[in-house]
Amino acid sequence: MKKIYQILYIAMAIVMLASCGSSKDVVYFQNADEISVEASRMLYDAKIMPKDQLTIFIHTTDPQASAPFNVSASAPQGVGYLVDNEGNIDFPVLGKLHVGGMTRTQCQEMIAGRLKPYLAEGENPMVTVGMSSYRVTVLGEVSSPQVVPVTTEKMSILEAIATAGDLTIYGKRDNVLLIREKETGEKEMHRLNLTDANLINSPYYYLQQNDVVYVEPNKAKAKNASISTSTTIWLSIASTLLSMTSVIISIAK
Repeated sequence: MKKIYQILYIAMAIVMLASCGSSKDVVYFQNADEISVEASRMLYDAKIMPKDQLTIFIHTTDPQASAPFNVSASAPQGVGYLVDNEGNIDFPVLGKLHVGGMTRTQCQEMIAGRLKPYLAEGENPMVTVGMSSYRVTVLGEVSSPQVVPVTTEKMSILEAIATAGDLTIYGKRDNVLLIREKETGEKEMHRLNLTDANLINSPYYYLQQNDVVYVEPNKAKAKNASISTSTTIWLSIASTLLSMTSVIISIAK
């Protein structure tokens, strides 16, 4: 009978161990001391994309001169303009303006130049353009999947992941999927390796508006998910067998 107990205990131990997974390669930037960062020496500026919501405010020394270009004088942060699929906005007096693909600074300079013929000689309008709809989505094996608002118009993939609570121990750090939509509406998919320090040299290190970052589960998580139900069943069976064996032994005595 002692051997029966030993066999049952061993069986239960095997089932429980089968439900546990190991995690490897959880350290970011493992080769940080071996790479060159020359390619990362750039200042990133977000580009205006279709469906972006822009806020634009025109200021001149004479408030009456800028009034026709500010649809609502009671909106100190400017008026919202939706960029259409062709990258255009409809602006008061100036009409249709193509802003798609421009940085915020380029857009401000372009509008200021278009305004000058409508203003007094020597008047230099100050144009403030904001991108109020900038956001990215982080989901999958992170602690807090969410849509992340980007208030600074600049966010790296690491900042987005940190905002989502970082990867769980089950997240694949060497194969993170980035889904990006181009100006034409075409979708791109890129695989990023967070364990490789060369990530900071990647053109995908900084995220664009509406990017989706998906962290896949590693093999340990996938294995756990596939056997979680069967593990519960086998533990229940093993427990029942152990109870039955105890009863049989008691009766035999």
